[in-house]
Amino acid sequence: MAAIISSATAGHPTLKLSRRINLISGAAIIGLLAAVGLLSLVWTPLPPAKMQIIHKLQPPLAFGLLGTDQFGRDVLSMLMAGCWNSLSIAITAVAVGGTLGSIAGISAAAIRGPFEALLMRLCDVIFALPPILSAMVLGAFLGPGRFTAITAIAVFMIPVFARVTLATSLQAWSRDYVTAARALGNTRLTISLRHVLPNIISQIIVHGAIQLGLAILTEAGLSFLGLGMAPPAPSWGRMLADAQTYLALAPWLAILPGLAIALAVFGFNMLGDGLRDLLDPREA
Repeated sequence: MAAIISSATAGHPTLKLSRRINLISGAAIIGLLAAVGLLSLVWTPLPPAKMQIIHKLQPPLAFGLLGTDQFGRDVLSMLMAGCWNSLSIAITAVAVGGTLGSIAGISAAAIRGPFEALLMRLCDVIFALPPILSAMVLGAFLGPGRFTAITAIAVFMIPVFARVTLATSLQAWSRDYVTAARALGNTRLTISLRHVLPNIISQIIVHGAIQLGLAILTEAGLSFLGLGMAPPAPSWGRMLADAQTYLALAPWLAILPGLAIALAVFGFNMLGDGLRDLLDPREA
């Protein structure tokens, strides 16, 4: 009965509209943030690092559209530049971690045996070291900066993608088309590349979109602790950290970067949900 109800409601116009709204909304939000980030590379209302102490802690519209911080820096310019830094770090880290993790998961599904067991144990070890702790260790050796943040997030993403890819790859290996390919004498590498990967790539993409939201949060947390972008490069997380002292006097200094982080995470989650509904044939 549940299957019949699910089948009957899957094609309902209202549900299809809802799925399209998720995809369109998420894509619009991320597209807007990406456009703002790219624009910041060539133009901002004021140089993000320019200090004007005489105009410090000006509220929105009093000096600039979104006011100034404790050093007289333009908040809008800092948010724009911080948008590029946050997105570039998150996307790079997820791309690196997702690629390495997916390769490991597909390989483990093809080889099985001790290699699969070893990969799972390594994933457990990495999961035991959260990205914040990993960044603190890396920061002690490398110092804070873009490379430290990307490396810490990417290392954490590897086991996340490895587990997901391994599970979906094992399902693909049990399908009839893989059995037929093996019967024809195809090698495990050929089967993995020609038959397994094309059938799981959509799930990897969906998972990557959702993980980008987590990467944005992690980058903000690293910057909040001083382990992300090195000053004077703007960062949403460090803007939040700097605003702690001025919450009563200038609450917009914390509200604005907090809203930017929340909007980015919401956008990536909506995009991931929309892509899942679009690419999953069971949701058609």
